[in-house]
Amino acid sequence: MIVAGIGCRPDITTDALLSLVQRVSAGHSLARLAAPVFRKGEPAISALAKILEVELVWISAQDMAERQVECETHSAVAFEKTGFSSVAEACALAGAGPKSRLLITRQSDRDVTCALAISSDTTGIENG
Repeated sequence: MIVAGIGCRPDITTDALLSLVQRVSAGHSLARLAAPVFRKGEPAISALAKILEVELVWISAQDMAERQVECETHSAVAFEKTGFSSVAEACALAGAGPKSRLLITRQSDRDVTCALAISSDTTGIENG
């Protein structure tokens, strides 16, 4: 299962989210969208899940905190504003479940970040 984790600023537009998530997930079949619970009031996130026809899961602060050590990119600005140095990667990892790993590290476009994680139960060919 491939999960797109997102981070965004308040009042984000659906178009801004959709543009980045489509670019980052190109060539991958998304099963789930994972977003931080502190953005649950953002209607664009729910709208994005409907457009993509994927399950939306809200990631708790505790689950995000537990996955921070596995994140590859970190932002001082994100930490200052949210208390987490990596939002999209932590959401992707938590949303994909235990032993998941990053497939694509955080990508950003102005007010949106997106990362992809793959669950450990997904089989596939790796490195030839």
